[in-house]
Amino acid sequence: MTNGLRLGDAVNELCPWSGDPISADSLTLYKGQVVGFCNTGCRDKFEKATTAFDLALAAKQD
Repeated sequence: MTNGLRLGDAVNELCPWSGDPISADSLTLYKGQVVGFCNTGCRDKFEKATTAFDLALAAKQD
């Protein structure tokens, strides 16, 4: 998931779930921006949540 993503490009320094510092192995791309998390579990939780919201918004527009 971190293919080509760099810690220095992250829009945040602290994990939005835990408040801990972000880690280079726990980055994701969301709406064109690199978002960092303290561990892969927090990253995966974010990806699952945002995917669900994005799908719900897309369905509402149909």
